[in-house]
Amino acid sequence: MLETRAASARHTVTTVFDPQCASEADWGNFLAYWRLRAEEDFPGDPIAPDADARYNVQQPNPLYVFHRVLAVGEHGEFVGSLSASFRREGTPEYEAFVPFLEAWGGVLRPHRRRGVASALLRTLLALMEAHGKSVATIKAHLPEGHAFLQAIGAVEKHRIVENRMAFAGLDWQALARWRTEGFAPAHGLRAEVHAGRVPFERLATLMAPLSVLLNDAPTTNLERPPMRYDLEDFPPWYADMDRRGGDHFLVLLLDGDEVVAVCDAAWNQRFPDRMHQRLTAVARRWRGKGLAKGVKAAMLQLVREHHPEVAMAFTHNAEVNEPMLSINHRLGYAAHRHDGLYQIGTESLRTFLQETRS
Repeated sequence: MLETRAASARHTVTTVFDPQCASEADWGNFLAYWRLRAEEDFPGDPIAPDADARYNVQQPNPLYVFHRVLAVGEHGEFVGSLSASFRREGTPEYEAFVPFLEAWGGVLRPHRRRGVASALLRTLLALMEAHGKSVATIKAHLPEGHAFLQAIGAVEKHRIVENRMAFAGLDWQALARWRTEGFAPAHGLRAEVHAGRVPFERLATLMAPLSVLLNDAPTTNLERPPMRYDLEDFPPWYADMDRRGGDHFLVLLLDGDEVVAVCDAAWNQRFPDRMHQRLTAVARRWRGKGLAKGVKAAMLQLVREHHPEVAMAFTHNAEVNEPMLSINHRLGYAAHRHDGLYQIGTESLRTFLQETRS
């Protein structure tokens, strides 16, 4: 049985959803809710099959602890959710992660303004207090999401734009020039390219240098622990790609053994017409030499060779990262969605909930 309790003055009932012991009825309820939320939050985007959603939720994570709470409607259906994750004790750099928690969720539109969100926020506050978390980071892209987070006292600290690009508009001759210039022998750099999978022994040597490049990405005023790559993330990700079909592409430029530029991307066989552009980064002392354009061009050519069915690429960029946004604009990327990253502490959250009760 799942734990339930009354969580607000309006008698909203919440239930802890444990994917490891949930019944088939609970899973059916959860997946129905998940599909409705996906349609509301990301209209027009493809929705992963239920089997994939269930598989992803059930997979244990060696680095993060997950908590999931669902709000229950009058007829037993799920109408809202609050999920949270935080770094698992004993993992690398754990002490730097201690204050932080990430949270996400929402309420189905027909069930809003009934106290459901406040009930879920009470579970968030209790979770933060129980685990010694002082800062919750929550993302929003819909206008009502921004308005709600501002109303509860959360502060927007950073903005991210999701950019999308049609492959049909790419100028492959210009991209060939970008690659030639970025990979020019005059730079004295060595290229390394992986298509499909990167051997784990090579990944192990890349975690530290890629973390340095990732951690140098602009995050405006966001309070955060160090951003890092962890080798433990890759076996489950690759296993999932083996199961459903998918590829990981990685392009590197190296000065000796030093990684000075990187671009990687992922392709999912479930959605064969699209490609997810992941990290593109250049070490500071190597910027201004066309290396970012070079590795991006090489990546796009690599994806085209292996998956000519790809018609669209999407990527996420900090809105303050003007150099990368400029390159993406020249490629044909256009803004599709804007995300605000908000942060709220326990005191502000407690104050809002006290005022809501009064």
